[in-house]
Order: sequence, then structure tokens, then C-alpha cells
Amino acid sequence: MSDTFKNKLYANSRPGMAYPLGATVFEGGVNFALFSANATSVQLCLFDRATEEEIARIDMHGPDEQVWHVFVESIGDGTYYGYRVDGPFKPAEGQRFNSAKLVLDPYAKKLSRQFAWANSLYGHELDHKDLDLSASVVDSAPSLPKCVVVDERALVSPGVGERPSRPHVNWADTVVYETHLKGYTQMHADVPVELQGTAKGMGHESVVNYIRGLGVTSVELLPVQGFVSEYFLIGNGLTNYWGYNTLNFFMPHQAYLATGDASEFRDMVDAYHRAGLEIILDVVYNHTSEGNELGPTLSFRGIDNLSYYSLQAHDKRYYVNDTGCGNTLNIRHPRVNQMVMDSLRYWYCVMGVDGFRFDLATVLGRESYGFDAGSGFFDSLRQDPQLAGCKLIAEPWDIGPGGYQVGNFPSGWSEWNDRYRDTCRRYWKGDKGVLPEFARRIHGSADFFELSGRGPAASVNFITSHDGFTLHDIVTYNQKHNELNKENNRDGHDGNYSYNYGVEGEANDRQLLAIRSRQKRNMLATLLLSQGTPMLLAGDEFGRTQDGNNNAYCQDNELNWINWDKIDEAGRALQHFVRYVLSLRRQYPLLTSHRYIHRPGEVEDEIKSVVRWVSATGAEMQEKDWNNPEFKAVGWILEQYPVFCKIMPEDEESDSLFVEQAKCRILILFNAEDADRTFTIPIGTPDADGIEASYWNCVLDTYESDGIPKTLIQKKGGKVLLRPRSLQMLVAKF
Repeated sequence: MSDTFKNKLYANSRPGMAYPLGATVFEGGVNFALFSANATSVQLCLFDRATEEEIARIDMHGPDEQVWHVFVESIGDGTYYGYRVDGPFKPAEGQRFNSAKLVLDPYAKKLSRQFAWANSLYGHELDHKDLDLSASVVDSAPSLPKCVVVDERALVSPGVGERPSRPHVNWADTVVYETHLKGYTQMHADVPVELQGTAKGMGHESVVNYIRGLGVTSVELLPVQGFVSEYFLIGNGLTNYWGYNTLNFFMPHQAYLATGDASEFRDMVDAYHRAGLEIILDVVYNHTSEGNELGPTLSFRGIDNLSYYSLQAHDKRYYVNDTGCGNTLNIRHPRVNQMVMDSLRYWYCVMGVDGFRFDLATVLGRESYGFDAGSGFFDSLRQDPQLAGCKLIAEPWDIGPGGYQVGNFPSGWSEWNDRYRDTCRRYWKGDKGVLPEFARRIHGSADFFELSGRGPAASVNFITSHDGFTLHDIVTYNQKHNELNKENNRDGHDGNYSYNYGVEGEANDRQLLAIRSRQKRNMLATLLLSQGTPMLLAGDEFGRTQDGNNNAYCQDNELNWINWDKIDEAGRALQHFVRYVLSLRRQYPLLTSHRYIHRPGEVEDEIKSVVRWVSATGAEMQEKDWNNPEFKAVGWILEQYPVFCKIMPEDEESDSLFVEQAKCRILILFNAEDADRTFTIPIGTPDADGIEASYWNCVLDTYESDGIPKTLIQKKGGKVLLRPRSLQMLVAKF
């Protein structure tokens, strides 16, 4: 471009505003604002859209409140830009400025192209004897994608009244369905080829209808914010499929957009809302893709390393690594906290998602002295009016000091409960001495969540997730088989609590396949009938396998993609089973109580609820029973007694009315033994008026392939035969 054009851009620029941060389109031009507390100068770089040639560098004004800013007239949506930030290059002091490196705007809403690795992206000389201590002078602009100005107003207001309302699913009714945006539709025959693996594909009518028909309420997507694959993975011919390596917190991942327009993602969210389904995003605000001191300079490191990252107190050359990913985002810094909050508001208010699952969320609550449920970030979330009603889910652990914090997050949060996962796997595997904890977990893990004033929904129960074995592989493999990850099978979790029932891997023996199928039904039924919020891993409803790989984060191929054409008869039967159990969950509110149900009973909304535990004899479980490690069978009774409540008529002269509330009694029988177990139906506690149940209706039996019991009616005091490794659900009739 000519010098005349460059001079025109300079002439048409003036001091801008320090807020909002990022590139904001106004009438007449664009305001650029970038936070950097330690920079000595900042330049806005503009690029030609056709060639990505740098056409102008404009000195930014400031800093005002540590924000550099400029307003450039006569440009707008679609402008390519980046920043060059100058300051000291003193790694030992935590400062890594290098104006030879173009850096991305942390608030950018779009990139010009997909990211690709190049040596010029590193702020230090790669072959220097002191590794990261010598600054590189190579310009990185030709290698780095450019930020693209996006007029956010078009995303916020696509048309008056066009966007559907949020479903606002109550927490007690929530059933989470975890999946990967690309892998879910990459091999879906009903989705047009050009849309497979994209947000448009995920929002396809056939996909939405299937998920709605399954009976879940909320789809949780693995990371969709812009991310990159680690350099070592690219060198091994692999990629970061899961996406836990964020480059930018404000843009959908480029490869997930068929046309490159962020409105595709917004439209996908709208499609789910029209179907009454929620969208929850798995978000990674604990670290970035810049890695440790040997990583590249792409954005935050070159803008203000001291502010954006937590550095070692004794030597600021090195990063705190509470995440295991090389660096830790310094959420304690008010401007970093602001960036995360702005990002959450963007996805919630502009894109319209319904909630967030926070990866390694302990990082977000860790102050200088340790984890604090009253941390600055948690307080910011709690008081934010725009995020009121947003679903918040924590992965409540990281690898830092005091990193395991299950049950310690503040009110308003739900948490992944790995104790539920491990205990349920161990119980159905047949481990001894697990029964007491199994009872606590299916009761909603009150020992973790009740003291903080939360209800059972705070426990996000899961048997499987993206991280680990699929349900099929839990009953097919004793050991992990991660050789394809090219780490000599050293990666991945070793404590899987899985069992192959005699043969490692796939088999054709009918008896073996029968018990494996039954164990899938047992774990799925346990998950969906437990108190708490169940999370189902996509594909488990029809027995998807990863061939024993329990750490498939780097496999962007058919190992991870759901192959809908390979669902066989057994898979379709399991799908039907899941739909049926979810229908039972909806039918009986006792399974989704808002509060913990305890003995001797509490009154909630004029209904008295009680929980009881019985042995196979029908008698109440005693301490000696709980302490017997050989016990692997138990009955769980949920009871709701009718309460006669006074209803005042509209006409005050009329007599008051007394209305009997609904009554319900559910008995779930568990048998993890290898032999038949005969249960005696407990007599139970009579209702308020002395009426006892006349008979019990068996509504679920996991020994049957479809879950439908052969014997439907059991009389009180009668006997129920529970086959080996199976459960039954019975409902009292009065």
C-alpha cells in the first residue's frame, strides 16, 4: 500500500476510549483499546485483507488506567489488525515484551485464518544457549493470523423478536449430555457433508430432534473457544481434539464454522432453545496456549506477561503450573478477572448459551493463600446481574496445592463429582466394602454439598466423561490402551475401576456379551435414578467404544467421531433403555428432589419425605450390615407421605378445604453379587391415615435387555428375585 494511504490512516486517528476493551465498531470508525500495565508503548497494526500485508502502524494513546487506546475513522467490520507492544525483555523479572512479534487482541471476535505453527512465533531465539533469555528479532506478522474487527451489533440483534427464549430448565430437572461439537456430526449421514463437524451441523434438525427425543435437557459442549494444537502433537501427526488449549476467549473455534461467521454458533444455540434444550459450554480460563517459558508469544505473554500469568515468586522467569499445561492464568489480577467476566457475558448474552462448565475450576478460586470459596472471581460472578440464572458447573480440582475441592465451591455452583463415578464403578464391579459410600453417592452426596446449603443438584453425577473410558470400554477392558497417542501408553489415568469379565477387548461369546450389556444398563440406570444432576456421555446410550483409549484428547479421527452407521441391534436396544429410564425420572418427582431427603423426614412444601435403607430381609439396615464388607445388596426406599393442608377459599364465609397431597413410595433394589438375591418387600411405614400400600408395581429390571420387568406386581411382604448384577425399581400402589 502507498505511503499516502498510510498517512491518511494516521490523519484519521485520534485518542479513543479506554472502555470497552477490544475493537468496537461505532458510527464513523472503530475504537481499539488494549490493557497493558507494564508496556512502554503500543502500536495498532492494520493489514490488507487480500494479502495480509501490513499497511499501517498507528501509535496508541495512553495509558489511561493502564489501557492504551485509539479511534480510527473510516474503517469498520472486517478490518484486519493486531498489536505490537514494546517494553522490557527481562524474563528473570517476568517481562517478555518484544515488538518484533505481532500479538493477538485478547478480545478479538474472529481470526483471518486458522493458526499454524512457525519458528517466528517465539519471542526468544530458539537456538540460543540460554533458551528463553535472548529476544528474537524475527517479525512474526507473516506467520500469525490477524484479528478481524467484528460488528457485534449484528450478533446481538439479528432481528426484532427472532431469537427464542431460554428454556430455563430447573436444576433438579436437568440432565446433562456431554459431547464434542465436531465429533458428534462428523460422520452423521443426515447432515450435509459441507456442514458435518460444524456448528451448523450440530444445529441440524435431525441432530436436535435426536437429542430431544433421548430425554436429556442440556447439551454440554467440549471447548468451542478458539484453541490451537500443541507443537509436540503436530510433530507426532496428532492434534488437540478436545480443545483444552485456548488461544482466545471470545471467538468460536475457526474450524467449527462452515462460513467463518460467528453467527453460525448463535444460530445453533437458537435451534436448541426452540427445541427446549439448553447449551452449556466447557470453558478453559485456567491457562492459555502459550505454555511455559519456552512457549510462543501469541497474545498475553507479549502484551503483559507480569499481569496475565501467575509467576513463581522466587524467580519470575518461570510460571506457576497449577494446571499441568505450562502456565496458569492470573485470575487474581483485576484486569484478567475483567477479561474472563467480559468473555462469560459475551457467550451468555450475545451468543445466548445457558451455562458454563469450568475446567480445572480450583484455579479460579485460588488466592495467594490458597483456595477460597469467597475469592474475587467467585464474588464477581455472584453479583453480576447479566449472568443471573446462568448455570455454573465446576471441575473442582487441579494439580496445584490443595487442588482437590469437591464440595467446597460456593452456593449457586454445581460440581463434577468424581467420587460418584469411582464409587459406582467399583460397586458394580463387585468390590468389597463399597456399599456405605455407594449409598451416600446415589443419595446425592449430602456429605459434600449439604453443609453449604446446596441441594442434590449440586452433585453432577457421572459414570463416564470425555476424559477416560467410555461406558462400553469400562466393561470391555481391564487396562488402558493408549498406544495411538504415541506416549508409550504412559498417559491417561490408571485407576479406571473397569473389568473385562474374562476377555480383554471385543468378544463374540454370547454369555460374556450379555453380562457386559447388563452392566451397562446397571450403571446407566444407577446414574439416571440417583439424586443429583446426571451427566451422560454422548454415545454411551448405544455403546460407543474408543478401543480402550482412556485419554483420546489427541485423536481427531474415527476413534473419537461418532459413527452413527455402526449402531447395531444391541446399541439400539440400549438407546431405548436410556429413553425409558429417563422417562421414569421425569415421571416420579421423588427422584429429582430439590432438597436432601433424610430420615425421619422433613416437610417441604407441605410434603413429608423420608429415605430408608433395607437389607434383603426387608428389615432396616443396621450398623453391622453397613460395616460388613461382604454386603453387596441393598434396598433404597424413597417415601413421600400425604399431608392434609388447609386451603382458604376465595369466599371467606365458606368453610376451609382440606386437600390430601400426592403420595409416592419408590423402592430401588441393587444387587452387585454374582448370584441371585431374594429380597423381601418391606412392610414400610403407614401413611398419615394408617393406609399401607396394597401392592408394588415393578417398573424397571436391568436383567431384561429392554428394562421391562417380566413380573410387574409384587405384594407387600412378598419376595422379589433379583438376578445376578441387576437392579429393579418398584413403585407402591395404594
